[in-house]
Amino acid sequence: MQAFAPAKINLSLKVLGERSDGFHEIETLITPITLWDEIKIDKSDGNKHIDFRCDDSSIPVGDENLIVRAAKAFFAVTKLKPAVSIELKKNIPHGAGLGGGSSDAASTLLALDELFETKLPREALAKMAEGIGSDVPFFIFQSAAVCKGRGELVRALKLPKRLSMLLLKPGFGVATAWAYARWRESLEIPGVCYEAQEFAGQTFLNDLERPVFHKFVFLAELKAWLLNQAGVGAALMSGSGSTVFAVMRENADAVRIAQRARSELDPELWTRVCETL
Repeated sequence: MQAFAPAKINLSLKVLGERSDGFHEIETLITPITLWDEIKIDKSDGNKHIDFRCDDSSIPVGDENLIVRAAKAFFAVTKLKPAVSIELKKNIPHGAGLGGGSSDAASTLLALDELFETKLPREALAKMAEGIGSDVPFFIFQSAAVCKGRGELVRALKLPKRLSMLLLKPGFGVATAWAYARWRESLEIPGVCYEAQEFAGQTFLNDLERPVFHKFVFLAELKAWLLNQAGVGAALMSGSGSTVFAVMRENADAVRIAQRARSELDPELWTRVCETL
């Protein structure tokens, strides 16, 4: 069977403090977007193991991969024989703050539940997802949501309107754990906009911009450049980066802005026009 794992963006992300378990307490509004990894999952005849393959050689295929961990968690809970083959086609960039790995894991749990007809409630799948990664429970509910705790407390909601987005990512990624570890002691760069932005009925704010921009100054420059474009209503880094997204004004030409960004800032920028789901 075929499954599609959507990317996400954080419309807002507040870091509230450190927790005793080593994670951080957060409050974030997340929405899936129209960019997907593709997953093919089939039952295996005879083999009693999880066979995982990916078209991107940089993606690990062992126990450190979230898809493999999700499959093992599913079979451990259901007591079914772990006899599946899983193929992943990557379209969501790695280390981008777009939740690709977490979405792959959640989509794997949902697909296995359907393939093996276990009919587990979403809450049971979300509980299973908690041990895989902080963003994984969010993707189980296939909806925009406010997430609290370390991300595992999910309250699904419907956004008032679809937002048109332009995603821009340079050739480097940012490690999520690194960004959170430097959140408390990081300083703002003078002249860079970190304040909340109000546009299209939403508030856009990301507390992780402070530590990430301090090291990766190009991302601060990219955000500032986007905010100076007439067609852009708001611009923000997603999650821990390195993707910066622009929320487009009505009838704005996102493709043209992407072309200008590559021409004026970095010819190697990865760009994608998409919408919130």
